[in-house]
Amino acid sequence: MSSMDRDGKVAVIAGAGPAGLTAALAARYLLGITWSIIPGWCFIAIRNFMGAVNRPEPGLWITVVAIPLNAFLAYALIHGHFGLPRLDLLGAGIATTLVNVGMCAVAIWVCYARHPFKKYRVLGRFWRADWQLLGQLFVIGFPISVGFMLEWGLFSSAALLVGWIGTTALAAHQIALQVASILFMIPFGISLAATVRVGHAVGRRDPVASRRAGFTAIGLGGACMAVITLTTVAFRDQIPLLFLSGDDTASVDTARLAAMLLAIGATFFVTDALQGIAGGALRGLNDTRVPMLFAAVSFWLIGFTCAYGLAFQMGLDAIGIWIGFSLSVVTYATLLIWRFHRLTARSYLPTLAT
Repeated sequence: MSSMDRDGKVAVIAGAGPAGLTAALAARYLLGITWSIIPGWCFIAIRNFMGAVNRPEPGLWITVVAIPLNAFLAYALIHGHFGLPRLDLLGAGIATTLVNVGMCAVAIWVCYARHPFKKYRVLGRFWRADWQLLGQLFVIGFPISVGFMLEWGLFSSAALLVGWIGTTALAAHQIALQVASILFMIPFGISLAATVRVGHAVGRRDPVASRRAGFTAIGLGGACMAVITLTTVAFRDQIPLLFLSGDDTASVDTARLAAMLLAIGATFFVTDALQGIAGGALRGLNDTRVPMLFAAVSFWLIGFTCAYGLAFQMGLDAIGIWIGFSLSVVTYATLLIWRFHRLTARSYLPTLAT
């Protein structure tokens, strides 16, 4: 068992083990960060709106300012510096919540005060719901949400599987997955641009431009990710050391396994970029239900089954789980690119004939 002392630290008492301490720390962090969800979602929606009108710069600069501000505030609240209370991990969660509220407030102000956003009257008469539009957004957005849930659910469940293997494997997995998540931000941004450009072309009834925008984005993302992947593989032994302190046996073993997982991850970093961008291009076509089915097949029927089987039945442990990742992402990317090609070719070829 564990309890919180008056200083906000987790005090381990009789019978407590590492698992109980970790759970208590996680619960304390979640208590502070849970309140950031709603303002965080609102900021994401406003940021996407800015991108949709071809002006993503304010969202970028708000985020650039928020990152060091979040780090500073979290540091101050965790350790009790600069006259602030010492709240340990609770302070880290509260810092993120406060920064998310600030980001949302600034984004709303930009939309009301700056061109070209204010002409769209964001949140204008928000108390009068447009039920028809809300229904259309739900029909398109719900499959997107489910698709993301299936994809991210696989990676989240993988942490549970790796946790059964051991703490060293779990630490290495989290390091490698964190690196993969950071790298994915580049193709993720390109995927948002693909959604906007394909959507604009569809709105202009220009099938040639929609097809060109989608495949250009896919090619650009694949090329960028290939260079980044080669760099990551080249420095795979040094990257895990950025997350670790000390040279004890546990840290050395964790770094070695993380480097191996990053090498295996090279097999799906590029295809992960391709699937993300192809999915964004399909969203520009308002095609979301079939990709949701593709996600279910790729990530759970193939990915989870292979990850579990390779890890525990074949004895490959964390390496087997990452091979399962690779198989799922390759399958998903192939299906999405095929789907985009098939949908755009229908209108593209008659246009060329005329």
